[in-house]
Amino acid sequence: MHGQNLRNHRRFMPSYHFVTMPLLLALVIGSCVNLYKAADTNLYSASLICLGSFIMLSIFFHSRIFALKVQNRVIRLEENFRHFTLTGKPLDARLRLSQIIALRFAADAEFIQLSSKAADEKLSSNDIKKLITEWKGDFHRV
Repeated sequence: MHGQNLRNHRRFMPSYHFVTMPLLLALVIGSCVNLYKAADTNLYSASLICLGSFIMLSIFFHSRIFALKVQNRVIRLEENFRHFTLTGKPLDARLRLSQIIALRFAADAEFIQLSSKAADEKLSSNDIKKLITEWKGDFHRV
């Protein structure tokens, strides 16, 4: 695998982001147009198609949100454990989840100093990523 850095650490799943999402949005828009233009005799079936497309859209987004929430909890646990392993103390409670997620890219050599700086200066996740000199790739998160 290629090394990660600030430029290339974001990942996309082509079949999810570039195929399924646009097709689902087209389905929702098409079903709404169909409902709007439906004759009285087809109103019930057009309503069901529209409802079904919104249900599928909801499932699409909620499945992604639920998976990300689990990943975020795991990252918080991993980084707290890494900090405890390196220092004998848990991560600073002032760190926000977004900061902890950004800190996961820092190698052990700069992780402790960067986590303290992030908590003290209330750095944004983008600022934290910019300060990382030795990038530790995360190849599992999508």
